[in-house]
Amino acid sequence: MPRVCPFTGKKTTSGRTYTHRGKAIRHGGVGLKITGKTKRKFKANMQRVRAVVDGKVVKINVSAKAIRNGMVVKPPKRTWVAPVEAAE
Repeated sequence: MPRVCPFTGKKTTSGRTYTHRGKAIRHGGVGLKITGKTKRKFKANMQRVRAVVDGKVVKINVSAKAIRNGMVVKPPKRTWVAPVEAAE
């Protein structure tokens, strides 16, 4: 299953992480030097939640941002009722 949010369209993107050495000029050094660049992935914060889709309760993968912004309609909480005594 792809890591893509159906509501926000967030998905895995690529980038780099940089390795530095040295001391910053503002701290009295001669400046930072980049000594390495490595590929990395930025993954979307996907959560598996129960949601109402077309009137049915299903489990879907959505991003945390979609949940926070209220784009996901969650099913109502169940109310448990004590069993009623049969009238004799």
